[in-house]
Amino acid sequence: MHARHHLLRASALAAATASFIVLPAGSAPSTAPKTQVWIDVATHSMAGMPDMGGLGGFMMRKMAGGNGPQGYPQSRRVPATPGKLLDIAMYNSLKPGVAAEDFVPAGLDVGKSLPLLPPPTGESRQQYAPDKVQDVEVTIRQYWGCGANVRPGQPKVLTARMKGGKPSAEGGLAPGIFVPDRDIDAEPKYALWPNLKNDKRVSDDSSMVGTHRISGDGVPESLKFDLGADADFMPKIALSTQGAMTDSIDASWQPVARARGYFLSAMAMQDEHHFVVWSSSEVAGAGPELLNYLPGASVDKWTKQKVLLPATASHCAIPRGIFAGEGGKQGMGALNMIAYGPETNIAYPPRPANPKQAWNPEWNVRVRTKSTATAMLGMDMSGMQQRGDKPQGEQPQENGAKKLLKGLFRRN
Repeated sequence: MHARHHLLRASALAAATASFIVLPAGSAPSTAPKTQVWIDVATHSMAGMPDMGGLGGFMMRKMAGGNGPQGYPQSRRVPATPGKLLDIAMYNSLKPGVAAEDFVPAGLDVGKSLPLLPPPTGESRQQYAPDKVQDVEVTIRQYWGCGANVRPGQPKVLTARMKGGKPSAEGGLAPGIFVPDRDIDAEPKYALWPNLKNDKRVSDDSSMVGTHRISGDGVPESLKFDLGADADFMPKIALSTQGAMTDSIDASWQPVARARGYFLSAMAMQDEHHFVVWSSSEVAGAGPELLNYLPGASVDKWTKQKVLLPATASHCAIPRGIFAGEGGKQGMGALNMIAYGPETNIAYPPRPANPKQAWNPEWNVRVRTKSTATAMLGMDMSGMQQRGDKPQGEQPQENGAKKLLKGLFRRN
């Protein structure tokens, strides 16, 4: 099994999900809007990699063993290919799954409009069914909290075994944090972008600010709205790390404009049977499920509970030596970070001032924003820029970095 899949299964702790329509607080309509639009706006960067714009994104996609994210959704993946990422989904109960056209402001730099199309009929997630379940034993150590030293009571340790097709386990990890599922998946009832007809990436100069209008068969003629700075792409996270895997690693960053809070999560492989997960949370159990868009109310609540770092934070130390392998050997892994941005909700017609007056909006729009970053740990990223200048003895490190990147960017 690929190392990334070990890490993901170890750190993706059990979490129930719920789905709901998001409208401004205290404004539940008499009936649900017949047309709903969800827009996800993301920015991703790779720490330690030179900023080469579109060329940098192209190189990362090639290193990942393919062309990178194709089709909807592409902004929810962490890590992602560097740059700006945009997803649009529309559900029109009057004409479910019927194509529409999204006329966008010139500043988005993708042309006058984007086609919204349903996913191809019969499209489904690829299923992986191993021919035979092999005997395996994996140990996961779980740490949490910022600071140079490991805190009392850590780590929590889980050893999971599969022998003769029968699973068993010793120890356990902290329960995960429940994060409601507010994502829109590619289903036939939605009209989506990007799609097979148009999967163009937005540019580093793209902006969401301006007037957007969606038209199509059954789409309300009034579906026109203006987006401001709160709904625009967030700046890149200027993330940097210092320290060896055998020492405390200091992660630092510049304040991100419009960020409401931060969260960091690391996964590392000491060897093929020993893994480490860590998060910046003061509360045990926070994991990669928090590397996603969150509503403002959740950000505020979890910041008060110290699950998330406040918007004023600018650094976080990873405890000393938690990633080191047996005998102090150098491990390797990845550190992922998110800056939670504002969420914009627009409904038409607007909610009446009189709460007793009936309100039946024709449509609503939700825009979520975030900025994310990934830093590779335990490897020299500069070694991937030029191969010819490196001595032959350093070649395995470069191959290891490339192999890990392929796994990180491979679809689940």
